[in-house]
Amino acid sequence: MFGFLNVYKPQGKTSHDVVAILRRATKIKQIGHTGTLDPFAEGVLPICIGKATRLIEYLDDDKAYIGTVQLGQATTTYDTEGEIVNTSDKKVNLEDIEAILPKFSGEIEQYPPIYSAIKVKGKKLYEYAREGLDVKIEPRNVSIYKLEIVEFDKEKQTVDLHIECSKGTYIRSIANDIGEHLGCYGHLIKLVRTKAGLFNIDKSLYLEELDSIENIQKNLINPIEYLNYPKIELNNIQKEKISHGNPIEIQAQNGIHILTQNNKILAVSNIQDRQAKALKVFI
Repeated sequence: MFGFLNVYKPQGKTSHDVVAILRRATKIKQIGHTGTLDPFAEGVLPICIGKATRLIEYLDDDKAYIGTVQLGQATTTYDTEGEIVNTSDKKVNLEDIEAILPKFSGEIEQYPPIYSAIKVKGKKLYEYAREGLDVKIEPRNVSIYKLEIVEFDKEKQTVDLHIECSKGTYIRSIANDIGEHLGCYGHLIKLVRTKAGLFNIDKSLYLEELDSIENIQKNLINPIEYLNYPKIELNNIQKEKISHGNPIEIQAQNGIHILTQNNKILAVSNIQDRQAKALKVFI
């Protein structure tokens, strides 16, 4: 079995839980996911099955989310799973939120939550937090391509945000930082990932739809469809050469290309000066 799955990860399960469920259904150990989602979050989780796990690094990794921010409270984890550490009676208006959103657009520096899996000196941040240890957290550069208000409930003081961003962006941190800038605190109460690279939520499958090897096989995605690189169709002679690790001459621009034949991926290749060398072969 070889291909991708567009899975909807439910709230309450980890990304590893989803992989474990699919391994049991298929009896295949070589299954991996891209872009971990916290148990608190739900939405698109791309899954790679079989040798398709070798293609993870070639998948687009920009993300899109709908996140709901509760204003008036800050928590230790920046979401509902943490303890409330600050509260405010201040009420904000839609105009207040609109005025500060540009501060979170474009290339920004972001401090990840202390309750995260980022490693400092070989140890995950949440391990320091659980042990009550202080650790210096360095800011990270992330890109916010789009940040807009979907809905604002003035009475409940909640705001739904549509966010398109680069890999490694913490939506929890955005929620916390928005609250800080508004002077009323804030934390994330819901998070749905609507897009991961070329995987969209409108085509995601629930785990109940993937309860057998037959259903999984039926819903497998041909990797060619989701690899955002130029495709080059090979003839049989070229296929034979590339299968043995030999370079072939191809008239194409320099860079990564997907080598195919009859709508099947043969190899990922790097072309330099018309010489195509296989980086990974799938024949």
